[in-house]
Amino acid sequence: MAGITFKNVVKTYDNGVTVVPDLNMEIKDKEFVVLVGPSGCGKSTTLRMIAGLESITSGDMYIGDQRMNSVPPKERNIAMVFQSYALYPHMSVYKNMAFALELAKTPKDEIDKKVHAAAEILGLEPYLDRKPKALSGGQRQRVALGRAMVRNPEVFLLDEPLSNLDAKLRTEMRSQISKLHKQLGTTFVYVTHDQTEAMTMGDRICVMKDGVIQQFDTPQNLYDTPCNLFVAGFIGSPQMNFINAKVEKEGEGYVLCFGDARIKMNRRELAPYVGKEVICGVRPEDFHAEPQFFGEGNEIDAYIDLDEMMGSESYLYLNYAGQKLVTRVPARYAKKAEENIKLAIDTEKLHVFDKDTELTICQ
Repeated sequence: MAGITFKNVVKTYDNGVTVVPDLNMEIKDKEFVVLVGPSGCGKSTTLRMIAGLESITSGDMYIGDQRMNSVPPKERNIAMVFQSYALYPHMSVYKNMAFALELAKTPKDEIDKKVHAAAEILGLEPYLDRKPKALSGGQRQRVALGRAMVRNPEVFLLDEPLSNLDAKLRTEMRSQISKLHKQLGTTFVYVTHDQTEAMTMGDRICVMKDGVIQQFDTPQNLYDTPCNLFVAGFIGSPQMNFINAKVEKEGEGYVLCFGDARIKMNRRELAPYVGKEVICGVRPEDFHAEPQFFGEGNEIDAYIDLDEMMGSESYLYLNYAGQKLVTRVPARYAKKAEENIKLAIDTEKLHVFDKDTELTICQ
């Protein structure tokens, strides 16, 4: 078993700065978990504590049933893949992949078997005699993965491994790493600031801010049911629109008022907020220009500041009642900049947040 458990883990540096104040997290055996968040949120520090490259100030960290706080990195049976590849430039691909096994005095025939097996999975067999400088960025990253694979680690740690690659290579490598995880059946912990990588690769995603876990859930749950304003804004591209609105009572239900809009939302969770301001969250795809969505009274007439044609769809950057919005509509319904467009809001997909606590009220 190679599950990872953090119990009340604190990380404070010598200068007194606490980057992880109280971390409690359980990563299951064979799970692919992505740690995601803005720069400085503590995700790389968390990964380095798993690796043993950062000491734990207090609390306990386990891999399987073994407490790892004082276990040296080389005895943890983990492998780490870095952003910079960290390959030996004077060694061939074969030698780079075999080096750790040679240090461990593994028999030569076993080294050869493991290196070739890893090279076959990663498509590196034609390049085993080349030096790193003769490889593309994607090939170098595959060598770094192969070097980790040959050790048969219990846990793979990947620290922003794709950030040095161009967009096309990142897409290819994402699918290769996901495929590799399924083939190896090993626990993967992956750090990135790119929420697209997180959403497409992780079994579960841990969203962090200021060293604190905001939400730890499946990609779909993070997207559909964010627990607070930060998660809602961080997950999704383009990001969710946030609109200041006032809650009013209307008959047996409630309406959210902003500009000329009166958006009906009959949710009893809004009762304590009557007469108060809340924040409405609307994802870009939940504004609709199609005629069948009109007639419910949940429409806005917004001014288009910018139209970005994306092929089959357009991103429209809007101004409505002094608030900036972005919507994604089919290209056939898009209008040009400096025109108005009528849009309906899908109230079934509307999110409402408390303005003070930033926690979700209803969604």
